[in-house]
Amino acid sequence: MRKDELRLGAILYPPREVARPRTRGECRCMERPCPFVGCKYHLYLDVSPRGGIKFNFPDLEVWELQETCALDVAERPGGVTLEEVGAIMNLTRERIRQLEAMGLQRLQEAGLLDLIDGGRLARAASTGRRRRRSAGDGEDDWARAAGDEED
Repeated sequence: MRKDELRLGAILYPPREVARPRTRGECRCMERPCPFVGCKYHLYLDVSPRGGIKFNFPDLEVWELQETCALDVAERPGGVTLEEVGAIMNLTRERIRQLEAMGLQRLQEAGLLDLIDGGRLARAASTGRRRRRSAGDGEDDWARAAGDEED
């Protein structure tokens, strides 16, 4: 665009002062779908460390997404399955499993794995037992992985 076109656009469409939430508490009660695509927890797009942009749903507009906030998904009671996360992020179940494994590995290397889920994951990792999840499995998968299944 030419400079005069940019100036005209700035006059015709002045920036709106929309109060963007600064904390999760402010964000939690806001309207959904979330309009703040620039938020790092927004599911519409991902920005790579080098600045590349990947649209997770190139055929949909922001307002057409069922879920727009990763924090909303993470706070669901009972958690979510790999299939649900895959559908929300437009990734395969296997890719979600790989990302989960990499994240758990990083937590284990940092000595933080025992802070998650009451230490069940740390006990499961130390015994070499892995959590397997298939369609229809429930929330008790975490307990089975750690050997804490109740009868």
